[in-house]
Amino acid sequence: MVMQANDDRMLRMPVVQEELELGRERVETGRGVRLHKHVTEETWRIDDAVLRQQFDIEHIPVNTWVDGALPTRRQEGDCLVIPVLEEVLVVQKRVRLKEEIRITVRDNAETVSQAVVLRSEQVDIERLDETRAPAREPRSPSAPP
Repeated sequence: MVMQANDDRMLRMPVVQEELELGRERVETGRGVRLHKHVTEETWRIDDAVLRQQFDIEHIPVNTWVDGALPTRRQEGDCLVIPVLEEVLVVQKRVRLKEEIRITVRDNAETVSQAVVLRSEQVDIERLDETRAPAREPRSPSAPP
């Protein structure tokens, strides 16, 4: 680098300017890709407890006359008691408890086994031929990349 002094005592220094030329390069790597999809099935056995309810229904004859308030359904432990009433024509009308229906709930747990099919997919990617040479496209320095 050379510096020169003139009469005013100023130094002048030559400056080097670099220029940049950008270019794009399009590279074709092949004609594309091919996907191969495979579906597999796998059978699983599921064992689990299932709760089933069973009802025992009994008809219990009562045949008693009702005086006063009418009986309503009631719960006796795990048994639901439903009164069945009947009006009977006599010289006078009276209510007689004809029967009660008792419904008892019993829970039974049992193990069930069932086959379930689960599917799974896999994809293999195959690249097709990569034989073409890259093509260049020059670009001006003011163009964005």
